[in-house]
Amino acid sequence: MTPDFWLFAAVGFAAQLVDGALGMAYGVVSTTVLLSVGVSPANASASVHAAKVFTGAASGLSHLYYRNIDWRLLRLLTLGGVLGGVFGAYVLTSVSGDAIKPYVVAWLGLMGLVILWRAWKGTRPRVFSWRSPFPLGLAGGFFDAVGGGGWGPVVTSTLLGAGADPRKAIGTTNTAELFVAAATSAAFLGALLSGHWETAGLRGLLWSLAGLIAGGVAAAPIAGWMTKVLPHRLLTWIVGLLVVALAGWQAFVLF
Repeated sequence: MTPDFWLFAAVGFAAQLVDGALGMAYGVVSTTVLLSVGVSPANASASVHAAKVFTGAASGLSHLYYRNIDWRLLRLLTLGGVLGGVFGAYVLTSVSGDAIKPYVVAWLGLMGLVILWRAWKGTRPRVFSWRSPFPLGLAGGFFDAVGGGGWGPVVTSTLLGAGADPRKAIGTTNTAELFVAAATSAAFLGALLSGHWETAGLRGLLWSLAGLIAGGVAAAPIAGWMTKVLPHRLLTWIVGLLVVALAGWQAFVLF
């Protein structure tokens, strides 16, 4: 095993611990690290989504065990997320995703402030409309594929901003991510095999990918338990602060 394996195993463990417990940040953290070592955006997104298939399966099983899943919400989010992820992968392999990043950052910042307001006011959750999860999944899947991360920040933050139960929102979003990641990975593979996407350097990322998978799978059971036991209001505060921090960091990088 190369040093890259152990580095990315640590990155995968930390990212999945946050993602599984708070419903976001695995893709953002992992993609940021890959980009920082010179990996292209398309290669980074393809690698992270391949890792998410394995970490998402482990995370989904953990949340299933702890009963953190809303099944109706899961179906609607998954359907939208799969379609959005496939389209986002096509866009990323065709044009640069930098043009839409400012809009994603603005959305994250707004949702983070809404969540913090709810935590401060102690607003009780209300039932989330069945009409909204499909387009939300569509947007989350698209931004996730284009940015190499964003499913959790977009979907979880919006669900919480709408008053969803944090435990159900996080568990359902994490479980749906398995199917979204599988569809997005298949879209990247299809683009590569069809000649639509010509890339180099993926083979050199195999040890990094293995590390992301190993670390993420190891952290998934712990993260599911954390979601189950953390108090509702504390969880809302943590998610809100994380979203605002992510938006602030991305804004600093962009501007």
